[in-house]
Amino acid sequence: MKKIVSLFLAISLVFTSLNVKADEGMWLPMFIKRLNIKDMQSKGLKLTAEEIYSVNNSSLKDAIISLGGFCTGEIISDQGLMLTNHHCGYDAIQQFSTVTNNYLRDGFWAMTKSEEKNVPGLTATFLVRMEDVTAEILEALAEQSSKKDKAAKLKSLKAELIKKATEGTHYTAYIKEFFFGNEYYMFINETFEDVRLVGAPPESVGKYGGDTDNWMWPRHTGDFTLFRVYSGEDGKPAKYSAENIPLKPKHHLPVNIKGVKEGDFAMIMGYPGSTDRYLSSFGVQQLIDKKAPTVVEVRDVKLATMKAQMDKKEKVDIMYSSKYAQTANYWKYYQGQGEQLKTNKVVDRKTQLERQFEEWYSKSPEREAKYQNALKDIRDYYDLTDKYIIGNTYVMEAGVRGPNYVLYAWRSNRILDAISKTRKKMNDLISDASEEEKAKLIAERDKTVNNLIAALENSTKSHFKNYDKTTEKNLVANLFDLYYNKVDKEQHPAFFADVKKANFKRYARKMFWCSPFVKEKRMNKLISKLKAGKEIDESEDKAVKSANDFLAMYFSSAAKFAEAEEKMEEGYRLFIEGIRLMQPEKSFYPNANSTQRLTYGQVLSYGVSDKVKAMVRSKDGLDTYYTTMEGLIEKEIPGDQEFSLPARLKELYEKKDYGQYADADGKLRVNFLTNNDITGGNSGSPVIDGNGYLIGTAFDGNWEAMSGDISFENKVQRTISVDIRYTLFIIDKYAGASHLIDEMTVIK
Repeated sequence: MKKIVSLFLAISLVFTSLNVKADEGMWLPMFIKRLNIKDMQSKGLKLTAEEIYSVNNSSLKDAIISLGGFCTGEIISDQGLMLTNHHCGYDAIQQFSTVTNNYLRDGFWAMTKSEEKNVPGLTATFLVRMEDVTAEILEALAEQSSKKDKAAKLKSLKAELIKKATEGTHYTAYIKEFFFGNEYYMFINETFEDVRLVGAPPESVGKYGGDTDNWMWPRHTGDFTLFRVYSGEDGKPAKYSAENIPLKPKHHLPVNIKGVKEGDFAMIMGYPGSTDRYLSSFGVQQLIDKKAPTVVEVRDVKLATMKAQMDKKEKVDIMYSSKYAQTANYWKYYQGQGEQLKTNKVVDRKTQLERQFEEWYSKSPEREAKYQNALKDIRDYYDLTDKYIIGNTYVMEAGVRGPNYVLYAWRSNRILDAISKTRKKMNDLISDASEEEKAKLIAERDKTVNNLIAALENSTKSHFKNYDKTTEKNLVANLFDLYYNKVDKEQHPAFFADVKKANFKRYARKMFWCSPFVKEKRMNKLISKLKAGKEIDESEDKAVKSANDFLAMYFSSAAKFAEAEEKMEEGYRLFIEGIRLMQPEKSFYPNANSTQRLTYGQVLSYGVSDKVKAMVRSKDGLDTYYTTMEGLIEKEIPGDQEFSLPARLKELYEKKDYGQYADADGKLRVNFLTNNDITGGNSGSPVIDGNGYLIGTAFDGNWEAMSGDISFENKVQRTISVDIRYTLFIIDKYAGASHLIDEMTVIK
């Protein structure tokens, strides 16, 4: 469950023919007391709303972290120890891995705090409080007539409200829209910048099953990583320093090793990235027919190209492991989503809701006047973009996010252009200035230019850190060739016309023969020339020209459909507003948008489909809500990259040396199921029992419900989690890191 998407659609799709269940819903913690607490308590929650979300007192929300903005983590000790998923820590593990110290392959465990590894750029953000700013914003926007004026007013008002909320503090804040602009909320946060890697199992545990098992149940994956959050001596956020101390959190989650049983209350708190539950039937159809298969098609080629070199060299395998995993996850996600949208008849269900909406507004002249164009404007947008969606998807998948040089070359050339313009502008001013003014202007010029050069130097170092020339050259040749042959010529980037006989292998060879943007040594020479004051013009470089063409296509597409998109957005806003009025008895929750949410339900198995039964390699877990070590061993294929097991783990299994983490029957449980409502961004989220204790870590969803981001599947949607007892078993018995267990508050 690694999907990270930036969509801003709103509320859940609720059909009158279905009962709303407690397992559906990504609820804002601030509203738990008003909307959910009684229902939660009736299902087994022993806590009060104040113990879940409180501004003035310690509460569960204070243990929940937005990890880097892409995953969730939870504090599990009073020394700032943080638990998340292995795939959430993958980049961190990878950046410390080398051929001689391959932590991805072998795992990593800091036996003392001094051995913990600082992860540059990784942050841990805690929610301090939420504030409803809807009234102020809607009142101000109502006074503006044009979209441009509204956008300008919204920007200035957000800045004003954020300044007021954070002035005199070290907090940060942001404001997001909900229900497609019908509501606005501000989130005040505290962000810590010193986050250190503490422990991670080997891939053969943390990524067991690989792409084959991804999105599948049964699972047998120890998908976890440990970090530690550090603060300054005053307890406030601080840049990395050896003098920093482990964070003393406002709250940490006790760890329950008593185990769970089917029907037990379970809630998940975290930062789900995005759902699209109110996508119209027109949008779903376009996704099924065009976007999903196109993404899969391009990523097929990208994955095969990377894998070819990764299999040849361990160094390349380490460098591209994270890129490959991210690409593969979304590749399989779109396969499953497209299939399940059809299987679960989501278009039909969306159409049914839209017809109900039309019937509702047609019964009132006032409602008809207000809402009659909402669905029309939405439909018109998809009709207009239908012809271009495949080409636009290729622009992103094979171009902008295709070969790694594209964004780097585009951004680097913009820096070169900025340096050139700054020098010219300042030199003109200097030539006409007095001697006293000249000194000031020269200093200003040099400072600005040096900052730009430093930015280019830093981005160059980062870009080429995990970079293999052969892999990158093959990505250029293979992805561009696919684009050329699959997309109408009218939607080709301009530079395609200059490629003789559409021979992209030769084009790639020439680019890599001469362009500085595809070779680190050349870029370092270019940077040295800049530092020496030389003018650099790379506007005719092949890498720059192709990158500029891809980005020009991306931006022109946005401009081309701007008017239709504006109408579509207003159509969705009215549609959502109308649906909420049409169903006043319903409690609506906003769509996921990377803000803290809570979902609740129960530990629960389900009937695995016959198709999935034929796809999985172990029967362990097919008829239960949990899997065991027996099933993990059953899946093993010695020497297979996805299903190999470390000798130490097999030794512990043979001895049944599970310690205090075994179940009552002597078996060790690995993963379990709940019917909680999660999505990408929830990766690493804590699964919490009715007492507020940690029982597991969420890491994936199931194949049959891969349409769930667009339409929640009441009967089959499940969350797959690592049983906390398996996590502790790996830490304690496998890794011998019992000092970490000693930090935790363990409930036996």
